[in-house]
Amino acid sequence: MSSCTIYRELWYSLASSLVHNEKIFLHQQMAPSFDNGNSLFEFVVQDGNGVKGLVDLGLEKVPERYIQPQHERIDKLDKCSNELLPPIDLSKLDGPSHDQVVEAIAGAAQMVGFFQVVNHGVPVELLESLKDAAHRFFGQPAEKKAVYLKGVSPSPLVKYGTSFVPEKEKALEWKDYVSMVYTNDTDALEHWPIECKEVALEYLKTSTKMVRRITEILIANLGVTLEDSSKVVDALTSLKMVNMNFYPTCPSPELTVGVGRHSDMGTLTVLLQDGIGGLYVKLEGKPDAEEEWMEIQPIPGALVINIGDTLQILSNGRYKSAEHRVRTTSTQSRVSIPIFTVPRPTEKIGPLPQLVERDGVAHYRDFIFQEYMNNFFGKAHEGKKSLDFAQSSSA
Repeated sequence: MSSCTIYRELWYSLASSLVHNEKIFLHQQMAPSFDNGNSLFEFVVQDGNGVKGLVDLGLEKVPERYIQPQHERIDKLDKCSNELLPPIDLSKLDGPSHDQVVEAIAGAAQMVGFFQVVNHGVPVELLESLKDAAHRFFGQPAEKKAVYLKGVSPSPLVKYGTSFVPEKEKALEWKDYVSMVYTNDTDALEHWPIECKEVALEYLKTSTKMVRRITEILIANLGVTLEDSSKVVDALTSLKMVNMNFYPTCPSPELTVGVGRHSDMGTLTVLLQDGIGGLYVKLEGKPDAEEEWMEIQPIPGALVINIGDTLQILSNGRYKSAEHRVRTTSTQSRVSIPIFTVPRPTEKIGPLPQLVERDGVAHYRDFIFQEYMNNFFGKAHEGKKSLDFAQSSSA
């Protein structure tokens, strides 16, 4: 080897070392100090950097504000299998196996509140595009996403944020999200983020028929006579919202949660998971000391359906709004995309009178749905405590 070659390699080595040290220096200079919870809250929540902003700084340990109490942490080894809930093939409705499919849907709604469906009418290619769009949106610089922060978003139909209600939470959730409310196609294409609006809208529209059919099946299974069942279904599913959730990689997943234990407030939730997994559902009927959780493992091409509080109330407790939560992972960032279908805020909600008469007691009271929404979004996640708002004093 010539002396010239040796000097050149030494120079490259020295230059690389200087660049590396400069990057470390700049990172140390630019990274904000999180010596107290207020500075972290400002960086993550108020400035719109989110959890992803923390991770992009090269975070090596979980900030104290994200460390969950021991009883809220998720042990991914401490779970039961979801083999008892095979996916339901919706293409068999109206065929020779129609009754069995209806029975499977109603049974899952009564026992667990969660099930997965295949052949649901939403193209698998669309679902893949949807996951790509979610990664594309959250992969943007923080300032591009922060334009949709609450209070500054150019449209009330779009909100970007982190955790659930960070102002009310003792421990924050390891999740960023963007929420898109649907009013009509024109508004969605005008106001939803350009990175995901077209595919998100197509997802919502192609799933509408499935949501309506499942809701009709569950209402019919209650065995009540309604003047106009179509109007009831319309009222229960009139408001729709698409969320994109982003769970960045976490240095210590065992200390955190992506989403804390909760039930959904609406009628039905449709959820697209990616292949990483991490969704856990609590099995009811167990004492708190012996609580058991089941992981809803991803099935390629499937959609997850879960029952919301509204259906539990309407059915006077026959259907179960499932308590669920999400763990984090240290290997890959995860996305999930739910569609929430809920009643109009002005809708009166309560148990169906024929069910109350049949049961001899109303387990829930009547209320205006806006009141329930205010209660739901006014508190941190705490299991199914949101249902306490609707409990009847005579139950």
